[in-house]
Amino acid sequence: MAAIMAARGQRQVQDFDFFVVVDFEATCVKDARIFPQEIIEFPAVLVDGATGRIESAFRRYVRPKHHPVLTQFCRELTGIRQEDVDGGVELGEALWMHDSWLKAATAGAGSLAVVTWGDWDCRTMLESECRFKGIEKPSYFDRWINLRVPFQAALGGGGRVTLQEAVRAAGLDWEGRLHCGLDDARKTARLLVELMLRGVKMTITGSLASPPPIHQKQQLPQLLPSSCAGAIAAD
Repeated sequence: MAAIMAARGQRQVQDFDFFVVVDFEATCVKDARIFPQEIIEFPAVLVDGATGRIESAFRRYVRPKHHPVLTQFCRELTGIRQEDVDGGVELGEALWMHDSWLKAATAGAGSLAVVTWGDWDCRTMLESECRFKGIEKPSYFDRWINLRVPFQAALGGGGRVTLQEAVRAAGLDWEGRLHCGLDDARKTARLLVELMLRGVKMTITGSLASPPPIHQKQQLPQLLPSSCAGAIAAD
């Protein structure tokens, strides 16, 4: 606790111009797994890497295709109403809208890193749904900062700390609804800024192995010149 509560004033220069914090909510049932699980809330919060200022926020509700009717458990857990997803967009459109918002908010310039609380959002949820549905996603979602990692390094403890526990341990007030994607993204963003102010340098903690493009034929790499094949392997 002493490390995280240390006096401010030791802020380090970050390697990224912007951080985009995401926290997806998805279809779910009580005490069971649902397949395929689909994103139903796509929120993001943009943080300036130099100033720590929260610049902008984005949210779109996403209409699930395979389980269009939300369970009572899902509605009560997330606060998302059936009419929210009924009026939502498909995931591919949500990704496009998010990318357009991000480019406008950053003026299309500067480096950025995706920030999550845990690895589930990028490693599991978004990746699996995009591959299942054949949706191309922006490459910046292929690597991310799991904020739990730098938080626990600064805290000096172990165990699986929750976002709620981390926010309170950092001396921040818990505001908003738990499992509301946008509220959780905002709290993660506030925690990110707090860690930055306390001198924690943010680095990438997770990434995806470069998969072949969606629908790519297995023999395609054999048809590419060796220079192209090497470029693909190096991505």
